[in-house]
Parts: sequence; C-alpha cells; structure tokens
Amino acid sequence: MLSARLQRTFIHYGWFIAGTGTLCILASLGIGRFSLGMLLPAMGKSLALSPAEMGYLGTGNFAGYLLSALVCGHLSSRFGSRRVIFAALLLVGTTMVLVGLSTNFGLLLILYAATGMGSGASNIPMMSLVATWFDRRHRGRAAGFIVIGSGFAIMMTGRMIPWINNLYPDEGWRLNWQILGGLVILIALLCWHVLRDRPQDIGRLPVGVHPDDPSEARAEASPASPTDRPHLRGTVIHLGAIYFLFGYTYVIYVTFMVSSLVKDMGYGEQAAGTLWSWVGILSLLSGPVMGTVSDRIGRKAALSIVFSIQAVSYLLIGLQLPGLFLYLSVVLFGVVAWSIPSIMAALVGDYVGPEKTAKIFGLVTFIFGFGQILGPAVAGLLAEQSGSFSASFIMASLLAGAAVLLSASLRAPARS
Repeated sequence: MLSARLQRTFIHYGWFIAGTGTLCILASLGIGRFSLGMLLPAMGKSLALSPAEMGYLGTGNFAGYLLSALVCGHLSSRFGSRRVIFAALLLVGTTMVLVGLSTNFGLLLILYAATGMGSGASNIPMMSLVATWFDRRHRGRAAGFIVIGSGFAIMMTGRMIPWINNLYPDEGWRLNWQILGGLVILIALLCWHVLRDRPQDIGRLPVGVHPDDPSEARAEASPASPTDRPHLRGTVIHLGAIYFLFGYTYVIYVTFMVSSLVKDMGYGEQAAGTLWSWVGILSLLSGPVMGTVSDRIGRKAALSIVFSIQAVSYLLIGLQLPGLFLYLSVVLFGVVAWSIPSIMAALVGDYVGPEKTAKIFGLVTFIFGFGQILGPAVAGLLAEQSGSFSASFIMASLLAGAAVLLSASLRAPARS
C-alpha cells in the first residue's frame, strides 16, 4: 500500500500530506475553477452560448462553492476529512467529464454548480488538515506549499488547453474537459491512498511535536474554556472581515488587470497576456515564502506585510504610471498572490485547534466568498461610470490598507 511505503521513509509523513495537498488544490481550485476562463471561448462558440449564459456558468460554480463552504466542516467532523476530500474530488472530476459531453445549457449549469460544490468541499478540509498534521511553528510553511497547486494548474492549463483546441478546432474543448476531469479523478484516488485524518491514525505526532514533549499537541486538542468562547466568536468575525477584504480586493486585480492594460494603457492582448503569465510564475513562491515568514514573525505581522504589498500593487496600476511601475505592480502582486489563504488556514488552526479548524475555516471562507462576488460587481460599475478601471484599483488599494489595520489589531491566540 502506498501510504505504508511512505511511512517507512525518513521524511515525516506530514510532508507527504502537504505534497498530496498541493495536488488536491491543483485539482479542486486550479482545474475545477480556474480553468473555466480558458475553456469558455471555444465552448461558448461551439454551443452558441450568450455572454450572459457564460457568466451564469461562473456564477453557478461559485454558488456551489459557497454552499459547500457552509457544510463541509460538519461533514469532515462526522465522516473525516479524508473521505470528504475523496468524495468531493470524485464529484469535481465526474461532473467535468460530463460537462464535456453535454449540449444543453441547463444541464451544463447544474453540472458546473456541482463542480463548484466539490471544489469547496475538497479545498477547505484539505487546508484544515494543516492544523492536524503540523504544530504552530510549521503550519504556515505547510499551508504555503499546499496553495501553490493553483499556480501549477494555471500554468498547465494555459499551455494544454490552447494546444488541444488547435489540434481539434471543433471539439477540442470537449476533450479538454474530459482530460482535466480524468486527471482530477486520478488525484482523488491518490488522495484516498495517501491522506490520513490524524497523525495518531498511523502512530505519529504532528510535525514539530517531539515524542518526549507532546504538550503542544495535547494543548491544541483541548477545547476552549467557557470564558474564552465570547472572545473566540469575536475573533472569528474579525478573521472573516479580513478574509472578506482579501476576496474583495484580489479578485478585482485578477479579473480586470488584463482588461485595464488593453483598454486603459493601450497594450496588445499578447503583451498583456505575457505580463499575466508572470503573475502565475511568481505566485509559485508566494505561499511557501510568506507562509514560512508567518511561522517566524507571527501571523498578524505577515498578514499586515502581505496586505501592504498588495495595496501598493493595486495603487501602482490604478494610477496608470509608466511601464516600469506597471511591471513592479505585477511583481508585487505575484510574489504574495496566494499568501493570504495559507496564512489564514494556519491562523484559524492556531485559534481553534485541529478539531474545529475545518468548521471555522469553512465559515470564514464563506464570508470571503461574498467578497469575491461583490468586488468585481462594484469595480465593474465604477469602471463603467468613470470610463476606466483606475478608480476600481484605487478602491482596492484603500481596502487593502484597511485590511492592514484589521490584521495588526488581531488578538493573539491563547497558548497553554
């Protein structure tokens, strides 16, 4: 059995959990959500979908993601994260294969909403396993390695999808859906064989906890005392507000950066696309680097640094400064692109302990999701009224600045 072989290596099994988590995020978010933008043009043309219908597909996927964010914590507590992740990835892969076979818009909408449910129900429990398998001193780095799966998927699909579409101009999009869905199913099987819900299931302690001093693992496993619970509720709301601002601001940059380069600054689509590809490349460093930084200097300091960098990045593109400043904006955003989710997952584990991480992280992710919905809508209205995207990016910069203040005012996690 694969897991048994991995247990006999000199590497702590927790790092195999993290490596498998990278593939899980590649499948659930990178393929399940972020590949849609590459697939829609050919798919929309083949099925004669209107722009509104193509937009509804994205909305349906996101609605499914939000729904799963509310329930996956309870499912993980009842059935275990490993089972939930496996079933959710199977749902993602199967529905993607079926999307590639569909011709009816109504069926497409239902299937892709189910894909979104699977994406959320695999992503959140996977990130929550970090709190179970790693102590506080290693969680940020572990979560950072997991989140870069999205960056790998963006790089992979950015090359694979156009290549297959060129080979099969009429039906290439269908083949892409089926290949990607099949890959997700293979990753689901790998997750089933490698993932374990707790280190104790295989006779181990979390990474960073030594056999002669497992006090930290015991302390984090104990529930909060009744006097801590009112403070904890306030902290969860605080975390939700920070994550909401991240969702609201980063998605403005992701959604409108290329459009702003083309419409407001006169860049060609190929040049704008090249700049955007650098965001994907640079983002591979974001999770591991800033996650490790959060382990060393503390979560709220790391959050403050990341939001400060993002605020500058948004402001540089919002002011429409000359080319050098634009490249600086791309570099700044890229090097911290996936940092906040990794730090947030580690931070939730610090506050509530391993047993409750999936439930609380699901809740703050639900709040984050509303930010992702509102951000592009408000930014689009501002751009329509002002005639450029400048005001939208400046708004994002100001709100990222507000997130710096919220991060700096976080209450420190209680330590036993």
